[in-house]
Amino acid sequence: MGTLTNLLPMIIIIALMYLLLIRPSQKQRKKQQEMQNNISRGNTVVTIGGLHGTVDAIDDQTVVLTVEDGAKVRFERAAIQRVVELDTTKKA
Repeated sequence: MGTLTNLLPMIIIIALMYLLLIRPSQKQRKKQQEMQNNISRGNTVVTIGGLHGTVDAIDDQTVVLTVEDGAKVRFERAAIQRVVELDTTKKA
């Protein structure tokens, strides 16, 4: 009984660390991976460096983006931070 009482705080700390740190991080990583796998030609994306562009070509590891001046730039697929959702219902 004494050993269980001594281990209980450590078990609670490990459980809290899992619930507060590890699990949310895994969910975020899974969401990011899913977004990167669903990128398709024509999507407007932002890279981790802040470059905005339109996906021109895509393969297993790389993405070719067309930026505003028409230049084409090749990035690793993992460098895509987010897909920009264009809302056409907004009025300026």
